[in-house]
Amino acid sequence: RFFSGLLTRLQTSAPTIRTLSSSNSFSPNIPSSLWKLGRLNHVAIAVPDLEKARSLYKDVLGAQVSKTLALPEHGVYTVFVELGNTKLELLHPLGEKSPIASFLQKNKTGGMHHICIEVDDIKAAMTELKEKKIQILSEEPKIGAHGKPVIFLHPKDCHGVLVELEQA
Repeated sequence: RFFSGLLTRLQTSAPTIRTLSSSNSFSPNIPSSLWKLGRLNHVAIAVPDLEKARSLYKDVLGAQVSKTLALPEHGVYTVFVELGNTKLELLHPLGEKSPIASFLQKNKTGGMHHICIEVDDIKAAMTELKEKKIQILSEEPKIGAHGKPVIFLHPKDCHGVLVELEQA
C-alpha cells in the first residue's frame, strides 16, 4: 500500500518533458539571413614540404590526391586530398609575400591554416557580416582554388580560426 501510493505520487508529480519540434527555432527573435551557411568544403593545412605531405596522403594513407596547382594571386601552391565527405587542402608558399611563408616561420612543422565553409550568396554574406562588425580580409571576393569567389574572415572575430567562405 505504501509503495503503490508513492508510485502514484511520483507519476503525477513528475515534470513533463518537452521536445523541440523541427519547426521551432532556437533563436526566434533573430531575423533570418539573406544568405545561408553551407557544408564544410575543406580544412587547409600549411606544410613545409609539399611533396612529402602529398606522398603521405597518397602513398601511405591511400587517398585520392590532386596535382599541385599554383595560385600566384594567393601566394600559394595547393594540393587537394579527397576524403569523401570533405577535402584537405595542402598549402605551400609561392613567392616571398606568401601568407603561408609567414605562417610557416611561426609554425616550422606546419599545421591547420584555415577552414572553408560554403555559402549560397557570398555578396549577401559580406554585407551582413560587415554590419555585424566581422572583419573581412579583402574588399571584394577573390577567385579561389576551385574557381569560385572566396573571402576570409579575420581570426580575431572567429575565435582564433581563419575562416574562408566560398560561393557554393
